[in-house]
Amino acid sequence: MSANNITIIPSAKWLPRGGKPMILAGPCSAETEAQIMQVAEQLAQDDRVQLIRAGVWKPRTRPNSFEGMGAEALPWIAKATERFGKPFVIEVANAEHVRMALDAGLKHLWVGARTTVNPFSVQEIADALEGKDIPLFVKNPINPDLQLWIGALERFSKAGLHKLVAVHRGFNTYQDHVFRNSPNWEIPIELKTKLPEIEILVDPSHIAGKRSLLHEVAQRALNLAFDGIMIETHPDPDHAMSDPKQQLALKDFSAFIDTLETRQLDFEDAVSIDRLQRLRALIDEIDYNLLENLKRRMEVVEEIGTYKAESGVAVFQLERWLEIMKDRTDHGQAGDIDPALVQSIWKAIHNASIKRQSEIVNKQLRERDIFGI
Repeated sequence: MSANNITIIPSAKWLPRGGKPMILAGPCSAETEAQIMQVAEQLAQDDRVQLIRAGVWKPRTRPNSFEGMGAEALPWIAKATERFGKPFVIEVANAEHVRMALDAGLKHLWVGARTTVNPFSVQEIADALEGKDIPLFVKNPINPDLQLWIGALERFSKAGLHKLVAVHRGFNTYQDHVFRNSPNWEIPIELKTKLPEIEILVDPSHIAGKRSLLHEVAQRALNLAFDGIMIETHPDPDHAMSDPKQQLALKDFSAFIDTLETRQLDFEDAVSIDRLQRLRALIDEIDYNLLENLKRRMEVVEEIGTYKAESGVAVFQLERWLEIMKDRTDHGQAGDIDPALVQSIWKAIHNASIKRQSEIVNKQLRERDIFGI
């Protein structure tokens, strides 16, 4: 049982993979029986693939888009599973989807990002699955909200679903981005920090949005010690009925997986472990020094806040803030430090400084009211 009241049964107990990364692969959408049979026949021969994914009901942004074959595809999937012996996993978005999937004999389901974002939909699916001992893969919500993701996992666990796996598919962004969905790697890493027992797959297809970036995203996932990947592969991706640009050609799938390098979780030899411990000790010392300097900086911030309060000067000084950002960014670049890192750190420090100075000013104003000054 985790701190968030989420019970997780490790996949090794229900989907053994010999310590290797978990791989789910298959088309974005089930389009025809022939397509499903072709995919299943090839992927069933690859021992590295544990489950075949296929979209049956497709939540689309705009109406009149291809929304999947629906229940018509379920007999194809059942037939392919029986013939080739490799189980499928499909997406469900409501209780009726759950009922039809279970009636078709499917034993692995996933909840998509557009569903995870809505607690009412999550609860409906949780109620429909209550007491069902089946694996459930839960994608992150479309917006970068860790609590929504955790909340969905909590609802499913409370309903008695404990074979839970999280799937990181990136987050929608209104800004131009090299990827279709922003990876925001820190969010799934924080999920792992809060729920150490949760296994997390990465969905390179939805993060990348284009074939040319699939390898980069998949390898990054393995470098960060995520538990595997959920990737879209199609016999003829350029003519796929949904998301053609992000699907890997089925003929290229095996070679693609061959090029991915898995990483061991830690060093094994004594010399490497000793060196790592010494470097980590050095990191600790540097961090303590950073914290001491930050403490001293906040003390100076408080002095400035008191002075501003006494002088009736506004807390936020735009000209000074722009000067700081430019100076610190330039200084960081001179030391080969990523400008984005410098700016994110100083924005956080500046926000904390503004908050503290505002507290000082507000406190003085309250005291003036109390004493009639």
